[in-house]
Amino acid sequence: MKDIMGETWEVEIRQLDGKGSGQAVVWRENEHGNKKKLKLTIPRTLPGEKVRVTVDQPHRRRRKAIPDEIIQVHPERIEPACPHFDRCGGCVWQHWQYTGQLTQKTNNVKQALEAQGFDPSLVRDAIGMEEPWRYRNKMEFTFSPDGDLGLHEQGNFRKIISLETCLIAGKEMVEATMEVAEWAKEHQLKGYDKDAHEGLLRHLMVRQSYATGEMMLALFATEDPFLHLEQAVKDLVARIEQKFPQVKSLLWMENTDWADRTQSEKTHILTGRDFIYDEMLGYRYRLWFDTFFQTNPIQAQKLVELALEMGQPKPTEKMIDLFCGVGTFSLPFASRVEKLAGIEIVETSIQSAKRNAEDNGISNTYFLAKDARKGIDQVLESFGRPELLLLDPPRSGAGGKVMRRIGRSQPERIVYVSCNPDTFATDIKELVPFGYKLETVQPVDLFPQTYHVECCALLTYTGV
Repeated sequence: MKDIMGETWEVEIRQLDGKGSGQAVVWRENEHGNKKKLKLTIPRTLPGEKVRVTVDQPHRRRRKAIPDEIIQVHPERIEPACPHFDRCGGCVWQHWQYTGQLTQKTNNVKQALEAQGFDPSLVRDAIGMEEPWRYRNKMEFTFSPDGDLGLHEQGNFRKIISLETCLIAGKEMVEATMEVAEWAKEHQLKGYDKDAHEGLLRHLMVRQSYATGEMMLALFATEDPFLHLEQAVKDLVARIEQKFPQVKSLLWMENTDWADRTQSEKTHILTGRDFIYDEMLGYRYRLWFDTFFQTNPIQAQKLVELALEMGQPKPTEKMIDLFCGVGTFSLPFASRVEKLAGIEIVETSIQSAKRNAEDNGISNTYFLAKDARKGIDQVLESFGRPELLLLDPPRSGAGGKVMRRIGRSQPERIVYVSCNPDTFATDIKELVPFGYKLETVQPVDLFPQTYHVECCALLTYTGV
């Protein structure tokens, strides 16, 4: 069916793509009578649903479209809880019962492994949360040019949705964010315009410790806060100190770079210190504004416990923690092995890892700021062959060169922690020729209401 806005079809959602959106296919005739395939991406739909959708520019090979109507509804479809769901780019699965989300995440991991030739029955059912809301301990919000504070619209990083609430962030974090938003409006402070490269306020980063309750607020702006903004800054400090005593770090971060990132050229401490304390499994960590720390503390603790269970560290063993960050896994493992070497390319993270080890009275660690592959070589020279190796790479994975270097170093056991099933599967395939066997994979849901899933896996050396 055609109208002035495009062409309308009834289609069935065959599967979900890597970002959690429905996929459908339409075969249509072109002006020459030839059949052409049109691949549709349809957000906020579920597998097996039939939907009516209107597509602009249908002559293209791929189009994205919002459903006009859900004709055949998935039995696990529910009403989204958040008023921003239809526009926000954060929680793409709020319309899906949580049990359905977990099943899909388990299947995603199985499919990724099966595509690389592994047995999908090695994948256990995903571990979910009792309460899959209010779990995030860190959020980054963005100011629009007119000063509104909120989140990016789905698929449109130029559009900011003014914040009313956020149901995956801690309640106190949202309340503090709303206070900053009100302060900016009252003082008529302009947000940053990404196109014109003008304006003052860029981002607000808020993080809160689940264990200690301490909170950090970091405002990213293009000017020194004490040149023209002294009264506004004094008002902000007074508001926060009065209403949010749990804020132990209120920061103003100067950022004049054109890149749209939460980075700082100069940090001003408005009140408190430049870090907050957090804890996990009895270990204490200092978190700065740019510290990577798992954003779901409840599930992150389960992830560390799983890694310990799979890795079975022993007091006589040596261990390498690759992509160690600030030592989230390093400290619990170091307490159980003879010595541990942590490797991480980010210098500030290594400094934090050293400090965290010292704060916790751990003295059998060696932390190296180095590229993963070169770092392994340097550690092996002085350290020898490790019995245990753990890696927790970024979403892009460790890569073939690093995995082959791991394979040649022949640790007895490898624990791989991953936030991307696809790169995890391609990475561990590199270990098979070196004599490694995949024993088990446990998905853990650190990101309810989204398509992301974390995994913890064990591989053992069986000999070539």
